[in-house]
Amino acid sequence: MKLKTYFSLVLTGAALAVSGAAQAWPDRPIELVVGFAPGGGTDITARTLAKFLEDELGKPVTVINKPGASGAIGLAYVGRSKPDGYTIGMTNMPGLVSLPIERDAGFTLDSFTYLGNLVRDPSAFSVTMDSPYKSVKDIIEKAKASPEEISYGSTGVGTDDHLALVLFEDETSADLNHVPYNGAGPLRNAVLGGHTAVGGMNLGEAMPYHGKNLRILAQASEERSPLAPDVPTFKEQGVDLVFASERGIVGPKGIPEDVTASLRGALKKIAATPEFQKHMQQQFTEMDYLDGDEWLARLKAADERFRKLWLETPWTE
Repeated sequence: MKLKTYFSLVLTGAALAVSGAAQAWPDRPIELVVGFAPGGGTDITARTLAKFLEDELGKPVTVINKPGASGAIGLAYVGRSKPDGYTIGMTNMPGLVSLPIERDAGFTLDSFTYLGNLVRDPSAFSVTMDSPYKSVKDIIEKAKASPEEISYGSTGVGTDDHLALVLFEDETSADLNHVPYNGAGPLRNAVLGGHTAVGGMNLGEAMPYHGKNLRILAQASEERSPLAPDVPTFKEQGVDLVFASERGIVGPKGIPEDVTASLRGALKKIAATPEFQKHMQQQFTEMDYLDGDEWLARLKAADERFRKLWLETPWTE
C-alpha cells in the first residue's frame, strides 16, 4: 500500500470515528442539577422534566440536588462542569440574574449555554389557616405599626421570593423581617410549624396546601391564574406587584453546537407535549417556553432592570 493512500485511509477513519462519536451523544446518563432542597417547585419541575428527557434522549436523567446560597451552589457547579452536555441545570429566575449582581456567586450570565425556558410560577404570600392575617391589608397595617415584627420566609437571599418582598415593601412602605431558607420545602415546614408567619412561596408550591394547611393571601400575576381562580392578585388588593419565578435549563458555556441543538430540540418538543403541559397544570405551574436565544435576550433585559433596582434598593441590606 502506498504511503499516501495509507495516511488517507487513516485520516478518513479518524474523521468517521469523530463523526460517530458526535452522533452517539448521549451515550451515558445525564445529570440535571437543582440548586435547592427537594420538595420545592424548582425540584418538582425538574423531576417531571427528567422523565420526559429520558424518553426523548434515550438515556437516564438523574436529578442532583445541590442546595445552598439561594441556588448559587448548584448554578456554579453547572457553570464549572465539562461542556459536553452531560451536566445541565434547572435555573430559577431571578436568582440566575440577581445573584451575580449582589455578590460573587461563582457564575455570571456568560457562564452558560442557554437551552430554553419552560415555565413561570407567580410569587405568592401564604399563611397558616389559623393566622391572624386574613388579607394583604392586614399584613401592611401590622408591618407599619410594628416594623420587622412579622417574619417573612423566602427560599434564599436574592431569589424571586425575597425580591417579591423587596418590591412589596417598596410599594407599600411596610417593613417585614426577612428569614431565608434553602428551598420551598424547608420554608413550607417552617410556616406550617409556626416558625415563620408569612411564606413567600410560589403559587405552584403553595396551591397543593391551599385551603387545607395554608391560605394563599395573594399571588403576583397581572390577573387571577386559571389554575388558581380563587386566589386574588396583589393588584386586586391595591398593591402593584407582578412578579414570578421562571424555570429553564442551562448547560456550561461551550457545549458543542450539535449537542446544544439536540438538547434545545428535546426541550422544545417536550414543552409542546400535551402530557407535559398537563403535569405542569397539575403542579399549578404556567407554561412559558422560550428557545435559548430568545430566553437569553429576555435575561439580559432583566439583568439591566435588576441592576437598576440594586442601585436603588440593595436587597441584601
